[in-house]
Amino acid sequence: MWVAKPIYESLPYFYLLVGALCLAASMYVNHWYWPTISFGTGLVCLVAGLVVLLKRRDFRNTDRRTGH
Repeated sequence: MWVAKPIYESLPYFYLLVGALCLAASMYVNHWYWPTISFGTGLVCLVAGLVVLLKRRDFRNTDRRTGH
């Protein structure tokens, strides 16, 4: 799957934003299981965003050192 570079580069920040919004929403939503669902989704999105950011940073640093 090919994605335009600006979209590809902004995906980790989008994940972090969605995660933060879901965590904030979990504090204000009181209906059914939505606080738990939004908290879990927020946590997963935050972790996914951080993992993608760190993996890209490590790959780019390694790629820069090897000269490829």
